[in-house]
Amino acid sequence: MSINQKIDPGYYGMFSEAGNQAVDGLVVVAKALDLSWPQVYSALNVLGANPKFREATDTVVRECVYDACGFDTEFYL
Repeated sequence: MSINQKIDPGYYGMFSEAGNQAVDGLVVVAKALDLSWPQVYSALNVLGANPKFREATDTVVRECVYDACGFDTEFYL
């Protein structure tokens, strides 16, 4: 688990609260549907295509999401 998530589990490294909420929604769905890391990574890329959420593909965001979902597979795709 990343240090940021220990401090605030709703923080994913996004630049805005709306961004953190969007990513949190993605994490909730990913966990509920038992998505794989490649599937979640693809969803982050889709979210990052929105100009309001471009940072969704930044390494820090991906690391926070990976940790929040509890993955232990290869991080780099």
